[in-house]
Amino acid sequence: FKAGQVFETPARTVTEADVGAFAGLSGDYDSLHTDAEFCAKTPFKQRIAHGMLGMSIMTGLAARTGMLDGSSRAFLGIEDWKFQKPIFFGDTIHARTTIADVRPSSKPGQGVVKRRIEIVNQRGEVTQAGTFVTLVRARP
Repeated sequence: FKAGQVFETPARTVTEADVGAFAGLSGDYDSLHTDAEFCAKTPFKQRIAHGMLGMSIMTGLAARTGMLDGSSRAFLGIEDWKFQKPIFFGDTIHARTTIADVRPSSKPGQGVVKRRIEIVNQRGEVTQAGTFVTLVRARP
């Protein structure tokens, strides 16, 4: 990896079934995600996907790029993640990853990669963004 490299993931449409499955898995049945009548009275005017569902979908889309295949050693953390806009049912999202920083780790043969990730909807709006920090196998 080199700082400045950019990777684009494939896109995926967020469905009502996705939101229902995530609510069941997480136990988060908040009205913002599950009650159309309630949501009609909110500033969003419709149900929205869980923020963590958007992030979860993004991790799957990023895996499809193969950028970390065979090299990922540990997920170290998330820095400065922001939920900027809602993801609505029917939105099609993809992720844009920019390599922000690459450095050797304290352990031989490993490095730390900081990836600035933006989740982008079909309107070109960034819905979520932040930095993922990953320990990877490094070339000699």
